[in-house]
Amino acid sequence: MLLTFKNLNRFLILFFAAIILAACTTTPQNTASTSSSSSTSKVEVVDGVYVGTETVEMLAVDVPDRVFFAYDSYSLTSAAQSTLAKQAKWLKANGSVTIAIEGHADERGTREYNLALGDRRANAVKDYLMTQGISASRITTISFGKERPVNSASNDKAWAQNRRSVTVRTN
Repeated sequence: MLLTFKNLNRFLILFFAAIILAACTTTPQNTASTSSSSSTSKVEVVDGVYVGTETVEMLAVDVPDRVFFAYDSYSLTSAAQSTLAKQAKWLKANGSVTIAIEGHADERGTREYNLALGDRRANAVKDYLMTQGISASRITTISFGKERPVNSASNDKAWAQNRRSVTVRTN
């Protein structure tokens, strides 16, 4: 009888521990504004690499919140400049809005390297917005490096989605 009672106690302890752990799971936060909506767009191939926009969210109606970068680059493509021009136009019309530019990288490379690359990407976006007349005091930058992928797969399509900067409204 004592052996059965011990086994029952162990089972109950494990059972309740599993329930408690299951109750502690969290839902990932959306980095876009609360009025964002998903958009599906085409995927283009540049230099044999997918440059996708299928993960684009909206900062505002018809204003994409993110731009994508080529591998190991922080240069803005013409598509990125077009998106940022839309952001600048919206920011000019909404002068009290402040934003944060999040720089991201794909999983390849060291943590330190990708944090630096994410920082350069965020600052490239900030610099472009400033050339469009947006005050630096309205823009902060942060790099997440490879720590916050939107696609955790290890392939060209996922890496292209993760090489990005995201404009997030802060007020």
